[in-house]
Amino acid sequence: MTRLLSFITINFLFVSLATAQFHPSEVSTSFKFKEVIDKVSRYYVDETDSEALTETAIVALLEELDPHSTYIPADELQAAQTTINGSFVGVGIRFQIMKDTLNVVATISGGPAEKLGILPGDKIVSVDGNSIAGIGLKNSDVREKLMGELGSKVKVEVERKRVKKKLTFNITRDKIPVFSVDSRYMIDDEIGYIKLNSFSRTTLYEVRNAIRDLKGKGMKSLIFDLQGNGGGLLDAAHKLADEFLSEEKLIVYSEGKAQPRNNLRGGIRGNFEKGKLIILTDEYSASASEILSGAVQDWDRGLVVGRRTFGKGLVQRPMGLSDGSEIRLTIARYFTPTGRFIQKPYDDVESYRKDISERYLNGEFVSADSIKMPDSLKFKTLIKNRTVFGGGGIMPDFFVPLDTTGSSDYFSELIRGGFLNTFSYEYTNENRKKLLDKYSDFSDFNNSFQCDEPFMNSFFKYVEQQDSTIEFSKEDFKVSGEFIKLRLKAFLARNLWDTNEFYQVYNSTNEILVRAIDILKSDEYNKIDLDN
Repeated sequence: MTRLLSFITINFLFVSLATAQFHPSEVSTSFKFKEVIDKVSRYYVDETDSEALTETAIVALLEELDPHSTYIPADELQAAQTTINGSFVGVGIRFQIMKDTLNVVATISGGPAEKLGILPGDKIVSVDGNSIAGIGLKNSDVREKLMGELGSKVKVEVERKRVKKKLTFNITRDKIPVFSVDSRYMIDDEIGYIKLNSFSRTTLYEVRNAIRDLKGKGMKSLIFDLQGNGGGLLDAAHKLADEFLSEEKLIVYSEGKAQPRNNLRGGIRGNFEKGKLIILTDEYSASASEILSGAVQDWDRGLVVGRRTFGKGLVQRPMGLSDGSEIRLTIARYFTPTGRFIQKPYDDVESYRKDISERYLNGEFVSADSIKMPDSLKFKTLIKNRTVFGGGGIMPDFFVPLDTTGSSDYFSELIRGGFLNTFSYEYTNENRKKLLDKYSDFSDFNNSFQCDEPFMNSFFKYVEQQDSTIEFSKEDFKVSGEFIKLRLKAFLARNLWDTNEFYQVYNSTNEILVRAIDILKSDEYNKIDLDN
């Protein structure tokens, strides 16, 4: 039966290939591929799975093209589209798997779980009558069980602290927003801060709301944080850049073999076309992040502060396949307004994948002098004629070295083991009411909460119970103690409130942000004489 199905599949492929329009050389290649699959199916010593072999061949084919052309199987497509679409269908919880148990960290505001009364700290122990505790649960298993069709129902059983009987909830799945703005707040009376994690279909709407909110609080200067932002939709980057650039300025253009030059310009009146602007970047800021920061830099609209960005200047187009899977194929190269192509070389795929670690080993993260750029990659900005570079990411106007002063072996072990996160979660669950009664709001918590000696002793005891091989080091704690305390406090803030509050705590040690604040408050920004 397997061989018959394989034969039918191959013959269907044969008919499809025969009726499609191909260049002669492509027809020959297509038949050759069909021949190989046919012979493997007929004569290979063991039974084969033609579908699995075909998927393997597709992956290998795309890997030969460039590092960013990819294949996404049908069963993984929904999860892959979540960030881009800005929403998914599910029950509306943020969760964490601890001790092989699904723990609710938070409920999404307005989501179905919150509406039914599911609370942070609840443990979901069964889904649709099937136990999910103690079965080696993974994040992908949770998504599979709790995500589904809009309007469909899922029954969950919950264990709640100080409630003896398990609670049952019949949840109707609904559309759950995935926010691309992680944080927005006023640093002082005039400086606003926005942290963006991706470029999705909802990004422009979210950022506009954030800018309006901050301007209403007196914002005159904006720090826009793209650290760690791996990109997303080209259209979102284009429209977001238009929020900062006036008139019909060129924002980005792309060209490819089957795509003539396509200029994307501004034209809509943006919400922050005037005022001091700083874009924060690091080595993980890529793609759409580089389009935005490149446009701002090329038009002398603001400053880029941080470290050299990733260097991805290729445009992918999603292309659906007949079985519901998808390829994301590189169709063009994009260029910043000055004509910079910021894609780093990818002839050697292995070197490409190791590029970030090579930058670290070469000393680039601690010294801008370690970055060698040839004169052929120099460009001039369009208003002030400043020198900028292409060919391997966006070079910042102000370089900020990686701060390693708080690093230690003990701190690294705590991070790798996830103990800072898990302890904060359990501590919050045990003390949620007491903490919220003591601290009337986040501002009160941020100003008054201290990781005092009893709190830290409980943390050290927790780590020892979880992993006896990790030994407390007084010397390491002298080096990393304040950073450990800060992260614990930030995780507590997230568990009690949300991601916005996490960053308000955590950012006090964000060296790139601290440098940007210094630039705005000193005369360094004004000396550049930008187009503000």
